[in-house]
Amino acid sequence: MLDHVGIPVSDYARSLAFYTQALAPLGIGLVMEVTPEMTGNGSAAGFGSDGNPYFWFGDDGAPGEHTHVAFAADSRARVDAFHAAALAAGGRDNGTPGLRPHYHANYYGAFVLDPDGHNIEAVCHLPDASA
Repeated sequence: MLDHVGIPVSDYARSLAFYTQALAPLGIGLVMEVTPEMTGNGSAAGFGSDGNPYFWFGDDGAPGEHTHVAFAADSRARVDAFHAAALAAGGRDNGTPGLRPHYHANYYGAFVLDPDGHNIEAVCHLPDASA
């Protein structure tokens, strides 16, 4: 199952204004913004509902350049397994498995670049079951 999707935009402020207005009738609003200092890249905005950001955009690339897709995992072990399998399949590491507390305390994700440079992620939002 998909957890969230992200797209690059050319003008962050313009896109923020557009999506804020365009998605409001659907009950979708701004849930979270992250800074370049938090991402190590550009600014990003997460839109969603019920506190869950499932549509993201950011100014970290040219429009149409690379997309971000995150798949939901039901355990941290599956995130780890995804990362290892993706690297073995020829993907390039774009973020080793680990906590990303700037999203939330239990956000455990791993990132790889696919053969075309798209940022593919597996993420588990659950606490560590082994703790």
